[in-house]
Amino acid sequence: MIRARGLTKTFRRGKEVVEAVKGIDVDVAEGELVAFLGPNGAGKSTTLRMLTSLLEPTAGEAEVAGHDVARSPAQVRARIGFIGQGNGGGFSYRVRDELHNQGRFYGLSSAVYTERAADLLAALELGGLEKRSVQSLSGGQRRRLDVALGLMNHPPLLFLDEPTTGLDPHSRANLWEHISAMRERYGMTVVLTTHYLDEADSMAERVVVIDHGQIIADAAPDALKREHADDRLTLVVDGDEAAVRQALPVGLGEVTTRPHDGGLMVQVATAHGAAALPGAIEALRLAGVPTTSADVRRASLDDVFLNLTGRSLREEAAA
Repeated sequence: MIRARGLTKTFRRGKEVVEAVKGIDVDVAEGELVAFLGPNGAGKSTTLRMLTSLLEPTAGEAEVAGHDVARSPAQVRARIGFIGQGNGGGFSYRVRDELHNQGRFYGLSSAVYTERAADLLAALELGGLEKRSVQSLSGGQRRRLDVALGLMNHPPLLFLDEPTTGLDPHSRANLWEHISAMRERYGMTVVLTTHYLDEADSMAERVVVIDHGQIIADAAPDALKREHADDRLTLVVDGDEAAVRQALPVGLGEVTTRPHDGGLMVQVATAHGAAALPGAIEALRLAGVPTTSADVRRASLDDVFLNLTGRSLREEAAA
């Protein structure tokens, strides 16, 4: 569905040349949901704007939905849906009129766009809001309207550029529920940019990590975590450090200890933490070191980003 090679974008600001995207190679297969993950300014949105023909690449090439983005932009746009960071509906316009106009832009007949608008309003729980102005809608309703606008042409490929930024957790979850239902219904390929780690982890089948305009990792979320980060076991024990280190299995992982409430807190960085925990507790018990509490923290995509770049993506997104 997408094939990009050497995709590059530079901007000039006076005498300064800004390399926003630096030679990206990426493929997206039909039916995939791929998330582009990275901090603000990493090049995610610029990449999407090139793939959707809104920005002309400085160098490289990209084929989207079977057409070259530079030579056949109209053919690309006819086959994609694009939901940008801002709201797509005109604030003073009525909801139904915006959907009908979108259908007209795609050259749909009156009968077709009327039916599709009604169908999408019902599917995205916007029924009863047809005559309301866009500015009167809540933030979550506006984003669902954006999804409806992006789906009026029944695109085989949908681009979502940070679709849930600014929404509260409930509205974010609600929007993703609707996007997932629409994807299943229409069999769409979805490309998403986000700096929300939980969205990329839970929704995407592949995560493409971008930093400073370059792809630094590309794999399924679990594969990225296995390759670039460890789980962390935390145990509080009644014993001394020497006994703990002697008891824990060789090769379990890096062990650190510190005093904690009259006992000893033991932390172990290890792969497959949940599976390793029972064996660690049993080894300590057999050595006469009882465990009073235990916890497992699974590796996260932020751990992956931190290990790859030395920076926390979660902290940068919050800033």
